[in-house]
Amino acid sequence: MDLGLFGEIVMQSLTLTFMLVGLAGLLIPIFPGIAVIWLATVVYMLYAVLNGMMSGWDWFLFVLITILAAIGGVVDNIIITAKLRETGTPWRSIGIGLAVGLVSSCFLTPLAALVITPLTLYLVEYLRLREARAAFDSAKGWLIGFGWTFLALFAIGVVMIGLWLLWVLV
Repeated sequence: MDLGLFGEIVMQSLTLTFMLVGLAGLLIPIFPGIAVIWLATVVYMLYAVLNGMMSGWDWFLFVLITILAAIGGVVDNIIITAKLRETGTPWRSIGIGLAVGLVSSCFLTPLAALVITPLTLYLVEYLRLREARAAFDSAKGWLIGFGWTFLALFAIGVVMIGLWLLWVLV
């Protein structure tokens, strides 16, 4: 399946394009940007294997990218949930907020979850506590958690892409 230098440049360009789409997609709450970056890496790895281009160094970098993808897959839930638990938001309210945000993003737009999830948390907590300030703190906790999650995932995605570039260029 050797496509020559032109084929390699096309494959690298496509891989980088999909990786950058994954990185930009991290702005959308349910878009699996880290998974897209990793899948682009897997496709490139398969191309490299079929063309006899995988050295021990390449496998090492692929494993590092895979480990980062696994970390990225759980970090978002950990950060947002931890921030919400700091505000005293119970698990039931967190679950309702996330479920409504997920469903709304399926029927509306994924960006709708950025508004609907904290609003849902506010409403659920207001109905539970009958206190606007505490309900607002829960909604604010989700927004802060989402911001930190985005930053963490963006950093992980940049490192994954950097490792892939190192793999390609070295």
